[in-house]
Amino acid sequence: MLKRLFRSRPAMQAAAWLIGTYIGLVYATSRWTLQGYDHVEAALKDGKGVILAFWHGRLLMAAAVRKQTDARVFMLISAHRDGEIIAQGVSRFGVEFIRGSAANPKKPGKNKSGASAIAQMAAALRENAIVGFTPDGPRGPGETLKPGVIRLAQMSGAPIIPAAYSVSRGKRLSTWDRFLLAAPFSRGYYVAGAPITVPAEASGETLDRIRADVEAALIAVTREADALAGRKTED
Repeated sequence: MLKRLFRSRPAMQAAAWLIGTYIGLVYATSRWTLQGYDHVEAALKDGKGVILAFWHGRLLMAAAVRKQTDARVFMLISAHRDGEIIAQGVSRFGVEFIRGSAANPKKPGKNKSGASAIAQMAAALRENAIVGFTPDGPRGPGETLKPGVIRLAQMSGAPIIPAAYSVSRGKRLSTWDRFLLAAPFSRGYYVAGAPITVPAEASGETLDRIRADVEAALIAVTREADALAGRKTED
């Protein structure tokens, strides 16, 4: 009965409203510093769009970055019910959504939505948009880079910019992604790293090395954001 209740449209709408309201409260009551955003601005000047990659656990306040740019901002979101709730919750910030998940090459029979999502993201990048991507989502393992973001960068020519946020007040949850639940009245930091490109002709060991480089860069910017906020990464 409870499961049916929380799957109902009114319950989903209420959850979405709470999420959006909470994000707005945290953003409005906290002091935010952006570091490295010039990397995003410089990449947009090249006209190939930007793939903004961040760990799933740092998803909560990502939508607020929309306020920093005039470019269209898209976010890859799960086609499942939880993804729809999140999409409704943050739509007030002007973020547009692409439903699906990056295709898993190990499960070719389940790749129809993934292939469609990749195609939609590539189309958005051709329009010089920013596409948000959580390369360890939607189910983990946490902070382990899956190949979808590398494939998107290779086929589109858009650079991957590793990014993270952290806050001085908040709690990391006991979920697979160690989700950071930011608290109001915090000091918040957004950190973006240098762009990483994936050559169209890259294959084999080269792609493996780039995947490792992007994963290491994401770990580095996350630690940097935590350090600026006075937070231990594991807390």
